[in-house]
Amino acid sequence: MFTGIIEEIGKVKETAGKRGVLTLETSFSDLRAGESVAVNGVCLTVNESRNGLADFDVSPETLKKTTLGKLKNGQPVNLERALRLGDRIGGHLVTGHIDGKGKISAIRKTGSGKEITIIFPTEIKKYLAVKGSVAIDGISLTSAGLSGNRLSVALVPYTLNKTNLGKKRVGDEINLEVDVIARYLNNGE
Repeated sequence: MFTGIIEEIGKVKETAGKRGVLTLETSFSDLRAGESVAVNGVCLTVNESRNGLADFDVSPETLKKTTLGKLKNGQPVNLERALRLGDRIGGHLVTGHIDGKGKISAIRKTGSGKEITIIFPTEIKKYLAVKGSVAIDGISLTSAGLSGNRLSVALVPYTLNKTNLGKKRVGDEINLEVDVIARYLNNGE
């Protein structure tokens, strides 16, 4: 379980490719094998950690259903370690189980921040609400608007500077996770 508050921007050292092992550069110096880390919102298990590098096994299904299969060497990724009992929940409860990929369709400057619009898969629409929580590449955000299969979120300067969203462009794909409470409330439909 995570909060959607990004702790670090890591960097891809080696993509998962055919080996199925994603290697990231990180300043997390005390990662242990078996620990969960959200990488662009995807919950992965540390396989090995050494000298500022961490290896994660990534299944073919995860590579297909998330944006992790399209990562390139040197690319920045959002990292968050798993929530510990007693920690503050500054964002919202995030599981790291991606509900779908979205595509950025517009980026608009708004004062000192930006608003991004994302085209999302229609099957997750029932879990989204204006002013509701959504995780985008693992970042806890609030929906600012919904229209058809488009979702907009407002990004403050802190989010733009401390996550990889500040580097995204129109056409880029992102990982989406709906609010876990909305998922369970709509479970019977």
